[in-house]
Amino acid sequence: MMRPAVGEPLRRCPSCGGWEYGGAPECPRCADLVDAIVEEGWRDFLLREFGARVPSADERAIAEMVADEPDRHDWRVVDAALDRLTCDECDGPLGRRAGCPRCDVVHGMRYVARETDRPGVPPGNEHAIRVNVSVVRRPEGISAPEVLARRLLLPAMLTGFLPTREQAQRFGAIAKREACSEDLATAIDELAAATG
Repeated sequence: MMRPAVGEPLRRCPSCGGWEYGGAPECPRCADLVDAIVEEGWRDFLLREFGARVPSADERAIAEMVADEPDRHDWRVVDAALDRLTCDECDGPLGRRAGCPRCDVVHGMRYVARETDRPGVPPGNEHAIRVNVSVVRRPEGISAPEVLARRLLLPAMLTGFLPTREQAQRFGAIAKREACSEDLATAIDELAAATG
């Protein structure tokens, strides 16, 4: 499944009842949708650069090359490449485990990758998507209220929304108060009504 198009209305997830993508990481379906954002970038990269189906042994070599030069690739390509590599310290996907020294360094390095806004979105929308996807895919070490705010904003951002300073401050204030998820969900529903 491709990520939503700019301007596409938000859809409810049949599994968790929230907006699609926004239930991750707890909702397996939403988590799969978030992972698919990254995988879509990887598939497009392989097709564009190599044309045909790439054997898995070659895919690993390509992933190593991408990880060595993250500044030359789209963030989704870099994240997908790291998913295909194993950390030699924790044995998990490279860059995913918070607290693993090697993963923490690699996680920081992923942010030199390219972020290109799609046509029709406010400048910075792709960066916002990228940060929210990163938090949802690696929530360890992030406060629960921040993870909640980021995952609930992600569906609207995927359709091209970027919160104004006032909206971001409102969501931040709700999260800092550690307000209940219903407060944030209500704010997101209001946002969805205004954008869709």
